[in-house]
Amino acid sequence: MKLKKLWVMLLLMAGLTACDDFSVLKGLKEQGELRWVLDKSIDTKATEEIPDTNDFLLTVRNGDGSILYEGNYGDSPQYLKVDPGSYTITVVSIPFSSPAFARPQYGDEQVVVVSAGQKITAHLNCTLQNAGIRLKIAPDFLTTFPDGVLFVSQNSVKLKYTYTEKRIAYMFPGKVSVILYNNAQDQTLFTRELEPREILTVSISAPADGSASGQVKVAVDTSKVWSNEQYVIGGDNDGGSGNDGGEWKNAIAVGEAYKHVGETGVWLYGYIVGGDLTSAGKSVKTSGISKNTHIALAERSSITAKEDCVAVELPKGSVRDALNLVDHPDLRGRRVYVKGNIVESYFGTTGLKGTSEYNLN
Repeated sequence: MKLKKLWVMLLLMAGLTACDDFSVLKGLKEQGELRWVLDKSIDTKATEEIPDTNDFLLTVRNGDGSILYEGNYGDSPQYLKVDPGSYTITVVSIPFSSPAFARPQYGDEQVVVVSAGQKITAHLNCTLQNAGIRLKIAPDFLTTFPDGVLFVSQNSVKLKYTYTEKRIAYMFPGKVSVILYNNAQDQTLFTRELEPREILTVSISAPADGSASGQVKVAVDTSKVWSNEQYVIGGDNDGGSGNDGGEWKNAIAVGEAYKHVGETGVWLYGYIVGGDLTSAGKSVKTSGISKNTHIALAERSSITAKEDCVAVELPKGSVRDALNLVDHPDLRGRRVYVKGNIVESYFGTTGLKGTSEYNLN
């Protein structure tokens, strides 16, 4: 009997140990949160219009390459619950599969590691991913080669560069050639290895030299390597208040506001997604707004969950007059920068009180 009791005790102890081991393993597999923020600035000096960041294409993959999210940045969730591991986040402004005019591609890729129970935010800082070339054709070239046609070429793709063309021809980083087609023959005038983010300007002329064909002269403007210019989404010309001296350019994203609770005079940026938070429940009200005293901002215009928004107070005066959704329902979905004091709770979510200045995108 004593031996039987001993075996029972040993089995119970083994079971408890197994349970303890299981709880440890379960704890190790606790999920974390993966977030992403698209930085407010894009490095560029190109003249083509920058697309709305909501329309950027976002892809989130786990360590084995499986896609967790693929779609527009503006439609993406505030965060993903993920198992501990490595994740790759890629964002591009547009697809780019072949050389083309006026197709600058901005983007970034970040690899982040999420630990159990950890909240990780990937900051995506977009830069030009492809390269470009622009031709400046002198009048004497047209005189010497009236029937000549210029092309910019990469691999097997040739883009016809007319004499009136002002746009940049965007290419993959690598070798690019300028070709003259004349008298039913191709002549390579120039080949250059382009680096990512490089925009090369080439001047082409053909001064008369007494020969029947003339002589082509190529001048490469190496100063036109655009790598340090910055386009800030929502620039100074889009309407604003106050005399901030450009401080708004250092604004923090809505998703980072909770880290700055208690700080004053903080610039914050996000999309206006709704209002009337007093009666919103778990989601902000997106239409039929009746209160002009506050608005809700989110990182993406598709987000309406109150917990993922920052409630922004609109004090009476110029800020309220400019930003309230009662008088300006068309502002919903617009990007805005606001300055104020970050508080832990305002209408049940992180808030910005005492809003004193704004800058509209």
